[in-house]
Amino acid sequence: MDQTRSLIESLTAWLAVQGMNILTAVVVLIVGWWLAKRLRAWLVGYLDRSDHLDPIVESFLASLFYYGILAILLIVALNIAGVQTASLVAVLGAASLAVGLALQGSLTSLAAGVMIIVMRPFKIGDYIEVSGHAGTVKSISLFLTELATFDNIQKLMPNSEVWGATVTNYSVYATRMLDIDVGIDYGDSIDKGLATLRTLAHTHPKVLAEPAPDAFVSDIGESSVDLTLRVWVAADDYWPMKRELTKRAKERIEADGMSIPYPHRQIVQPKASGPSADAA
Repeated sequence: MDQTRSLIESLTAWLAVQGMNILTAVVVLIVGWWLAKRLRAWLVGYLDRSDHLDPIVESFLASLFYYGILAILLIVALNIAGVQTASLVAVLGAASLAVGLALQGSLTSLAAGVMIIVMRPFKIGDYIEVSGHAGTVKSISLFLTELATFDNIQKLMPNSEVWGATVTNYSVYATRMLDIDVGIDYGDSIDKGLATLRTLAHTHPKVLAEPAPDAFVSDIGESSVDLTLRVWVAADDYWPMKRELTKRAKERIEADGMSIPYPHRQIVQPKASGPSADAA
Protein backbone atom coordinates (compact mmCIF):
# COMPACT_ATOMS: atom_id res chain seq x y z
CA MET A 1 0.00 0.00 0.00
CA ASP A 2 2.82 2.38 0.81
CA GLN A 3 4.43 1.75 -2.57
CA THR A 4 1.15 2.32 -4.40
CA ARG A 5 0.51 5.52 -2.46
CA SER A 6 4.02 6.71 -3.22
CA LEU A 7 3.60 5.96 -6.94
CA ILE A 8 0.28 7.82 -7.05
CA GLU A 9 1.78 10.80 -5.28
CA SER A 10 4.73 10.88 -7.67
CA LEU A 11 2.44 10.63 -10.68
CA THR A 12 0.22 13.37 -9.29
CA ALA A 13 3.22 15.62 -8.69
CA TRP A 14 4.54 14.95 -12.19
CA LEU A 15 1.14 15.73 -13.74
CA ALA A 16 0.90 18.90 -11.67
CA VAL A 17 4.22 20.04 -13.09
CA GLN A 18 3.96 18.68 -16.66
CA GLY A 19 0.19 18.66 -17.16
CA MET A 20 0.09 22.16 -18.53
CA ASN A 21 3.05 21.39 -20.79
CA ILE A 22 1.35 18.27 -22.14
CA LEU A 23 -1.86 20.18 -22.73
CA THR A 24 0.09 22.89 -24.54
CA ALA A 25 1.84 20.26 -26.66
CA VAL A 26 -1.50 18.71 -27.66
CA VAL A 27 -2.88 22.14 -28.58
CA VAL A 28 0.23 22.87 -30.63
CA LEU A 29 -0.19 19.56 -32.50
CA ILE A 30 -3.87 20.14 -33.25
CA VAL A 31 -3.48 23.76 -34.34
CA GLY A 32 -0.29 23.00 -36.25
CA TRP A 33 -1.92 20.07 -38.06
CA TRP A 34 -4.86 22.30 -39.06
CA LEU A 35 -2.52 25.03 -40.28
CA ALA A 36 -0.41 22.51 -42.20
CA LYS A 37 -3.49 21.31 -44.08
CA ARG A 38 -4.50 24.87 -44.94
CA LEU A 39 -0.98 25.73 -46.07
CA ARG A 40 -0.80 22.62 -48.25
CA ALA A 41 -4.11 23.54 -49.91
CA TRP A 42 -2.83 27.09 -50.50
CA LEU A 43 0.45 25.77 -51.96
CA VAL A 44 -1.40 23.42 -54.32
CA GLY A 45 -3.57 26.31 -55.53
CA TYR A 46 -0.53 28.54 -55.99
CA LEU A 47 1.37 25.89 -57.94
CA ASP A 48 -1.67 25.18 -60.13
CA ARG A 49 -1.47 28.74 -61.44
CA SER A 50 2.02 28.11 -62.80
CA ASP A 51 2.39 26.84 -66.37
CA HIS A 52 5.91 25.55 -65.75
CA LEU A 53 5.16 22.76 -63.27
CA ASP A 54 3.78 19.32 -63.99
CA PRO A 55 0.90 18.07 -61.76
CA ILE A 56 3.18 15.28 -60.55
CA VAL A 57 5.80 17.64 -59.16
CA GLU A 58 3.08 19.91 -57.74
CA SER A 59 1.69 17.02 -55.70
CA PHE A 60 5.18 15.94 -54.67
CA LEU A 61 6.21 19.40 -53.47
CA ALA A 62 2.93 19.94 -51.61
CA SER A 63 3.23 16.57 -49.83
CA LEU A 64 6.89 17.20 -49.00
CA PHE A 65 5.98 20.59 -47.52
CA TYR A 66 3.06 19.12 -45.52
CA TYR A 67 4.94 16.21 -43.96
CA GLY A 68 7.95 18.40 -43.26
CA ILE A 69 5.77 20.73 -41.20
CA LEU A 70 4.24 17.77 -39.34
CA ALA A 71 7.70 16.41 -38.48
CA ILE A 72 8.77 19.80 -37.09
CA LEU A 73 5.51 20.07 -35.11
CA LEU A 74 6.04 16.65 -33.56
CA ILE A 75 9.53 17.54 -32.38
CA VAL A 76 8.33 20.90 -30.99
CA ALA A 77 5.42 19.25 -29.17
CA LEU A 78 7.68 16.64 -27.59
CA ASN A 79 10.03 19.38 -26.41
CA ILE A 80 7.13 21.28 -24.85
CA ALA A 81 5.96 18.10 -23.13
CA GLY A 82 9.36 17.69 -21.53
CA VAL A 83 10.66 14.85 -23.68
CA GLN A 84 14.32 15.05 -24.60
CA THR A 85 14.36 15.00 -28.38
CA ALA A 86 18.08 15.27 -29.01
CA SER A 87 18.53 11.51 -28.93
CA LEU A 88 15.35 11.03 -30.97
CA VAL A 89 16.61 13.38 -33.67
CA ALA A 90 19.94 11.57 -33.71
CA VAL A 91 18.20 8.19 -34.11
CA LEU A 92 16.01 9.55 -36.89
CA GLY A 93 19.04 11.02 -38.62
CA ALA A 94 20.90 7.71 -38.45
CA ALA A 95 17.84 5.84 -39.71
CA SER A 96 17.44 8.30 -42.58
CA LEU A 97 21.09 7.86 -43.53
CA ALA A 98 20.74 4.06 -43.52
CA VAL A 99 17.59 4.20 -45.63
CA GLY A 100 19.23 6.68 -47.98
CA LEU A 101 22.21 4.41 -48.53
CA ALA A 102 19.98 1.39 -49.06
CA LEU A 103 17.83 3.23 -51.59
CA GLN A 104 20.60 5.25 -53.21
CA GLY A 105 19.69 4.24 -56.76
CA SER A 106 16.00 4.92 -56.27
CA LEU A 107 16.65 8.25 -54.59
CA THR A 108 18.95 9.24 -57.45
CA SER A 109 16.17 8.46 -59.92
CA LEU A 110 13.72 10.36 -57.72
CA ALA A 111 15.93 13.45 -57.67
CA ALA A 112 16.48 13.15 -61.43
CA GLY A 113 12.72 12.80 -61.95
CA VAL A 114 12.07 16.00 -60.02
CA MET A 115 14.70 17.82 -62.10
CA ILE A 116 13.21 16.51 -65.37
CA ILE A 117 9.71 17.60 -64.38
CA VAL A 118 10.87 21.01 -63.14
CA MET A 119 13.38 21.84 -65.90
CA ARG A 120 11.29 20.18 -68.64
CA PRO A 121 14.01 19.30 -71.22
CA PHE A 122 11.24 17.41 -73.01
CA LYS A 123 7.51 16.87 -72.60
CA ILE A 124 4.97 14.15 -73.25
CA GLY A 125 4.57 13.65 -77.00
CA ASP A 126 8.12 14.68 -77.93
CA TYR A 127 10.26 12.32 -79.99
CA ILE A 128 13.65 12.06 -78.28
CA GLU A 129 16.84 10.03 -78.36
CA VAL A 130 18.69 9.37 -75.10
CA SER A 131 21.27 6.78 -74.00
CA GLY A 132 20.99 4.96 -77.32
CA HIS A 133 17.19 4.71 -77.16
CA ALA A 134 14.74 6.67 -79.32
CA GLY A 135 10.99 7.02 -79.05
CA THR A 136 7.99 9.17 -78.27
CA VAL A 137 7.66 10.23 -74.62
CA LYS A 138 4.51 8.66 -73.20
CA SER A 139 4.83 9.48 -69.50
CA ILE A 140 7.23 11.04 -66.99
CA SER A 141 7.00 9.85 -63.38
CA LEU A 142 9.23 10.56 -60.41
CA PHE A 143 11.26 7.40 -61.04
CA LEU A 144 10.79 6.37 -64.69
CA THR A 145 10.45 7.86 -68.17
CA GLU A 146 8.37 5.83 -70.61
CA LEU A 147 9.18 5.83 -74.33
CA ALA A 148 7.30 4.23 -77.22
CA THR A 149 9.59 3.27 -80.11
CA PHE A 150 8.61 3.82 -83.77
CA ASP A 151 7.34 0.20 -83.87
CA ASN A 152 5.29 0.81 -80.68
CA ILE A 153 7.47 -1.05 -78.17
CA GLN A 154 7.52 0.25 -74.62
CA LYS A 155 10.84 1.27 -73.08
CA LEU A 156 11.04 2.21 -69.38
CA MET A 157 14.17 4.15 -68.48
CA PRO A 158 15.28 5.14 -64.94
CA ASN A 159 15.31 8.91 -64.68
CA SER A 160 18.92 8.81 -63.44
CA GLU A 161 19.97 7.51 -66.87
CA VAL A 162 17.88 10.11 -68.67
CA TRP A 163 18.97 13.15 -66.65
CA GLY A 164 22.66 12.22 -66.76
CA ALA A 165 22.78 11.70 -70.54
CA THR A 166 22.66 13.88 -73.63
CA VAL A 167 19.06 14.19 -74.83
CA THR A 168 18.33 14.79 -78.52
CA ASN A 169 14.85 16.25 -78.89
CA TYR A 170 13.49 16.09 -82.44
CA SER A 171 10.21 17.81 -81.56
CA VAL A 172 11.24 20.96 -79.75
CA TYR A 173 11.56 23.12 -82.89
CA ALA A 174 8.82 23.64 -85.48
CA THR A 175 11.02 23.11 -88.55
CA ARG A 176 13.81 20.74 -89.61
CA MET A 177 16.42 20.65 -92.34
CA LEU A 178 16.08 17.80 -94.84
CA ASP A 179 18.81 16.61 -97.23
CA ILE A 180 18.06 14.44 -100.26
CA ASP A 181 21.16 12.88 -101.86
CA VAL A 182 21.11 11.93 -105.54
CA GLY A 183 23.93 10.65 -107.77
CA ILE A 184 24.16 11.37 -111.49
CA ASP A 185 26.40 9.92 -114.16
CA TYR A 186 29.74 11.58 -114.89
CA GLY A 187 28.55 12.22 -118.42
CA ASP A 188 25.47 14.15 -117.31
CA SER A 189 25.34 17.92 -116.89
CA ILE A 190 25.83 18.96 -113.27
CA ASP A 191 24.04 22.29 -113.83
CA LYS A 192 21.05 20.51 -115.33
CA GLY A 193 20.89 18.13 -112.38
CA LEU A 194 21.03 20.98 -109.87
CA ALA A 195 18.33 22.88 -111.77
CA THR A 196 16.09 19.82 -111.73
CA LEU A 197 16.43 19.46 -107.97
CA ARG A 198 15.81 23.17 -107.35
CA THR A 199 12.68 23.08 -109.52
CA LEU A 200 11.43 20.09 -107.55
CA ALA A 201 11.90 21.98 -104.27
CA HIS A 202 10.33 25.25 -105.43
CA THR A 203 7.25 23.56 -106.82
CA HIS A 204 6.47 21.41 -103.79
CA PRO A 205 3.83 23.04 -101.52
CA LYS A 206 5.25 21.65 -98.29
CA VAL A 207 8.80 22.90 -98.83
CA LEU A 208 9.29 26.09 -96.81
CA ALA A 209 10.31 29.26 -98.63
CA GLU A 210 12.52 30.37 -95.73
CA PRO A 211 15.24 29.26 -95.38
CA ALA A 212 15.36 29.01 -99.15
CA PRO A 213 15.92 25.57 -100.75
CA ASP A 214 19.36 24.88 -102.16
CA ALA A 215 21.08 22.27 -104.33
CA PHE A 216 24.81 21.67 -104.55
CA VAL A 217 27.51 19.12 -105.38
CA SER A 218 28.23 17.28 -102.16
CA ASP A 219 30.77 14.68 -103.29
CA ILE A 220 32.63 13.12 -106.20
CA GLY A 221 31.90 9.43 -105.81
CA GLU A 222 33.49 6.36 -107.34
CA SER A 223 30.82 6.03 -110.00
CA SER A 224 28.69 9.18 -109.71
CA VAL A 225 28.63 12.89 -109.05
CA ASP A 226 26.67 13.22 -105.81
CA LEU A 227 24.17 16.08 -105.61
CA THR A 228 22.31 17.18 -102.48
CA LEU A 229 18.95 18.91 -102.34
CA ARG A 230 18.63 20.80 -99.02
CA VAL A 231 15.20 22.01 -97.96
CA TRP A 232 13.42 23.01 -94.74
CA VAL A 233 10.13 21.41 -93.80
CA ALA A 234 7.76 21.33 -90.84
CA ALA A 235 9.00 18.94 -88.16
CA ASP A 236 5.84 16.84 -88.41
CA ASP A 237 6.38 16.44 -92.17
CA TYR A 238 10.03 15.36 -91.97
CA TRP A 239 9.71 11.60 -92.58
CA PRO A 240 6.84 11.76 -95.11
CA MET A 241 8.71 14.47 -97.04
CA LYS A 242 11.98 12.52 -96.97
CA ARG A 243 10.29 9.50 -98.56
CA GLU A 244 8.32 11.56 -101.09
CA LEU A 245 11.19 13.83 -102.19
CA THR A 246 13.56 10.86 -102.56
CA LYS A 247 11.07 9.20 -104.92
CA ARG A 248 10.36 12.41 -106.88
CA ALA A 249 14.06 13.27 -107.19
CA LYS A 250 14.77 9.94 -108.91
CA GLU A 251 11.78 10.34 -111.22
CA ARG A 252 12.67 13.93 -112.20
CA ILE A 253 16.34 13.11 -112.82
CA GLU A 254 15.40 10.25 -115.15
CA ALA A 255 12.60 12.25 -116.81
CA ASP A 256 15.14 14.99 -117.67
CA GLY A 257 17.35 12.48 -119.49
CA MET A 258 19.92 11.90 -116.75
CA SER A 259 20.74 8.60 -115.13
CA ILE A 260 21.48 7.51 -111.59
CA PRO A 261 24.45 5.14 -111.97
CA TYR A 262 25.23 2.15 -109.86
CA PRO A 263 28.74 1.06 -108.87
CA HIS A 264 30.73 -0.73 -111.55
CA ARG A 265 33.67 -3.03 -111.05
CA GLN A 266 36.16 -3.80 -113.78
CA ILE A 267 37.97 -7.10 -113.40
CA VAL A 268 41.34 -7.36 -115.17
CA GLN A 269 42.61 -10.89 -115.77
CA PRO A 270 46.44 -10.87 -115.97
CA LYS A 271 47.98 -12.76 -118.88
CA ALA A 272 49.50 -16.06 -117.94
CA SER A 273 53.28 -16.30 -118.21
CA GLY A 274 55.78 -19.13 -118.05
CA PRO A 275 56.30 -22.42 -119.92
CA SER A 276 52.62 -23.26 -120.05
CA ALA A 277 51.79 -19.90 -121.67
CA ASP A 278 54.58 -20.36 -124.25
CA ALA A 279 53.30 -23.83 -125.10
CA ALA A 280 49.82 -22.45 -125.60
